[in-house]
Amino acid sequence: MNPQTRQLMTELQTRGLRLEAPQAGAASRRGGAGPSDHKAVTVDGVTLMVPVHTHGAFDSPFVAGTPDAQGRATLRHGTIPIAQLSFPKAPRFYGRQTADGIPYQQIATLHGTDVLATTVLQTCIRYESRRKACRFCAIGQSLAAGRTIAHKTPAQLAEVAKAAVELDGVRHMVMTTGTPPTRDRGAQVLCDSAAAVKAAVNLPIQAQCEPPDTDAWFQRLKDAGVDTLGMHIEVVGEDLRRQILPGKAEVPMARYWEAFEAAVAVFGRGQVSTYLLAGLGDSAQTLLATSERLLALGVYPFVVPFVPISGTPLEDHAPPDADFMRAVLEPLGAMVRQAGLRAADIKAGCGKCAACSTLSVFEDAAAPLAEAA
Repeated sequence: MNPQTRQLMTELQTRGLRLEAPQAGAASRRGGAGPSDHKAVTVDGVTLMVPVHTHGAFDSPFVAGTPDAQGRATLRHGTIPIAQLSFPKAPRFYGRQTADGIPYQQIATLHGTDVLATTVLQTCIRYESRRKACRFCAIGQSLAAGRTIAHKTPAQLAEVAKAAVELDGVRHMVMTTGTPPTRDRGAQVLCDSAAAVKAAVNLPIQAQCEPPDTDAWFQRLKDAGVDTLGMHIEVVGEDLRRQILPGKAEVPMARYWEAFEAAVAVFGRGQVSTYLLAGLGDSAQTLLATSERLLALGVYPFVVPFVPISGTPLEDHAPPDADFMRAVLEPLGAMVRQAGLRAADIKAGCGKCAACSTLSVFEDAAAPLAEAA
């Protein structure tokens, strides 16, 4: 992929996109656990989650024209055509509902082109307290709007996962959860959910939660059918953690580092990952130094641009610009490839999907450098 295309993709994710036909392709998402206020678009064969409902997107210079019957549209910068893009089709499983009348889309949704995603618990002990809530989180919005249900049962998740595989060719699944008021921080509900899905369909699964109280949960998750694990740092600096995610900051970074090491011993190198949100205050140097430490442990550092979500305390916080993202992702792509932990080798999850960041295309760009080394 040429540098101009990588730059375009990075700019789309930071500046957003205006749509002449908002209903084209798979539905965009408002609120929820993320990615929120985004829509999936494919550029040069790479599918990205691009902001379309944020304040920045409303002023974006990028405009997607009305798509043709195959979902293809012209991307313009102002009035100048600059590229072709396409929209993934709406999945067929969205047209179904459970026996008790719950639409499948309220239980799990399509992310990217082939990833089934669900928030098993749509409530969170952090979110329920204004003092402890993560300032960027919108987990309660989709529940309040009636677009989802509070707790997806194992049986519901298994039913929807099986249909998504059979009807739409879904290839892997992400299960995240709001943090319950239990010491396992959601690990038990993820175990129950994963076991039910694996009993119904052979689908690789990533589970995502805060580090549980004991490392024994990692083996329990794997035994239940979880293939990869996500434990998300999001921001690194201690002052930033207390400011932006005060509830999560009660779990010290020391526990995250211990948990990463223990989880890699269970799931293997490259099968444990973490989100790092660029643009919230951590410098490029901090993000790269943290990523270097993560890679040394065998953890995939999924660096994504922060996208402000409407209705949250940080809705007016500016996203990072494309130059900042390139300053992080270009060297990080080389670091990831040299460590042998590329996105393509992850069995399931956000890093494998890769649609919320352009990191994976920078990994490919780093190929000659890494191979020469």
